[in-house]
Amino acid sequence: MTTTAAGGSAVDSLLDPAFLEGVERRPMLEVRGLRRRAEQSEVDLSYTRRLLQGRLDIVRRELQRRAEHDGRSLVDLLPEILSEKGRGPAHGLGRHQTVQPGDPAALEHWVNSLAPGVDLSDVGELPDDQLEAAARSLAEGERGLSERRRGVQQVMDALAGELGRRYRDGEADVAQLLAAEGRH
Repeated sequence: MTTTAAGGSAVDSLLDPAFLEGVERRPMLEVRGLRRRAEQSEVDLSYTRRLLQGRLDIVRRELQRRAEHDGRSLVDLLPEILSEKGRGPAHGLGRHQTVQPGDPAALEHWVNSLAPGVDLSDVGELPDDQLEAAARSLAEGERGLSERRRGVQQVMDALAGELGRRYRDGEADVAQLLAAEGRH
């Protein structure tokens, strides 16, 4: 198992209770910057989860294919695997993403590190024990990643709530904010 938690130190800092301390006293631009940091981490975690879930779906379907002695090849099953048939409802919060993943190659490397020594590019050739170990590692990684992602979403919600409060209470002015952002 990888020693680095999903999102690494960027997410660690967001999940530290000190990240939100005194947010109500911080300048508006700073709060918006904190929200952008949280949004970037949430996008990175979301992208990583999609990568991880795709691999996990393939590994689990290969294990099922073997257990059922399904004569079809894994390639023949890919359309079924990659469609969302059989999955439950999405658990995302329907957030509109305005940024892209920061470093897709690094995020993919993290996912691949969850099953070290196992080449998932040809799961059909892997022995059962390696495939089962990979499935367990990927599932454990997905659970940890999802937990951290929920934490980041809570931070985003807290920051959005603070920004909303400022507008609602008249502490923030959209025209001033736009002018200030135009100077940066």
